[in-house]
Amino acid sequence: MTRAPSADIVYLPRWRPRGRRIGAHRGQEAGGLGTFRDQVPFLTLPDARRIDLRASLRDPFEGVHVRRFEMRNAVEVWALIDLSASMRFRGAGDRLRLAADLCAGLAASATRIGDGFGVIGCDRTVRADLYLPATRRRGPAVAMAERIAASRCDVPGAEGLLEAARLLFGRPRLVFLVSDFRWPPALIAQVFAALALHDTVPVLLADSAEDAGLPDWGLVELDDLEGAGRRLVFLRPALKRRWIAREQARRDALRSLAAASSARPPFHLVDRFDAQALTRHLLAT
Repeated sequence: MTRAPSADIVYLPRWRPRGRRIGAHRGQEAGGLGTFRDQVPFLTLPDARRIDLRASLRDPFEGVHVRRFEMRNAVEVWALIDLSASMRFRGAGDRLRLAADLCAGLAASATRIGDGFGVIGCDRTVRADLYLPATRRRGPAVAMAERIAASRCDVPGAEGLLEAARLLFGRPRLVFLVSDFRWPPALIAQVFAALALHDTVPVLLADSAEDAGLPDWGLVELDDLEGAGRRLVFLRPALKRRWIAREQARRDALRSLAAASSARPPFHLVDRFDAQALTRHLLAT
C-alpha cells in the first residue's frame, strides 16, 4: 500500500493565480481578506469595514482611504505519469513505486492547503482507468497513487502525454511530468511545448542500477522494454564509461529541452522518494 510521506512537499507556483477560491498562494486580485497590500481611496474599494482612519486623517484633501489586501488563492496541481513499457524496469528501485510515492506526497500536500490534485496516466493514449480530475479530497487522491503503483506498463510509446496536455486547457496549473524520459527527443520537445502554458516540473525517474551500479566486467543481458529485443553484452570498463557518458548526455539534453520551453530544470528521483529534496528543488527553481 502506498502511503503519503510524513514530510510535506512545499511548492510555490511561478504565476499568481486568479479566482475566488481561497487558498494558500499569493493571487493577482485584491480584496477584503489576505495580506495587507496598500491603501486606496474609498471610491476605488467602497468597503466601509476597511476604512483606515489614520491614513484618512493624514490626507490633506480630507479623502477617505481604505486598506486593500492581497487575496490568497488555490491552484491545481497535476501529475502526468508516463506508463509506457520502459517504466516497468526494476533495479535498485521500482519506477512505478517511485511515481506512486510522489503522487501520494503531492496529494497529501496539495489537499492539506486547499489545492486541487489530479492525475493522468498515459502510455500511447490516456489511460481512462488512471485519470483523476483535480480534487481537494485527500482520500481519492491518495487512492489513485495506490492504483499507479499496481498498474501495468505493457504498451510501448508515450504519445498519450500529448493528449493529456490538451486536456489541461484554460488557466495555468502546476504540472509534474513524471517519466524516465526514454522517448525520442522530438516527442519530449512536443510534450514540453504542449505544456508551455503551465508551470511544468519534469521529474526524471532513474535507477542507480542503470549506470553507477553496473559492474566493470561481466556479461550483461540488455532488454529493451519498448520492444527492440534483447542483447548480450560483454561489459568492460571502457564500455561502462561510454554508457555512463551517454546517460549523462541524455540528462543534459532533457535539461536543455526543458529550458527551451521555459519548464523548470528536471528533478532526478533516484531509487527512493525524498520529499525534502523535492521541496528544495522546487523552492530553488
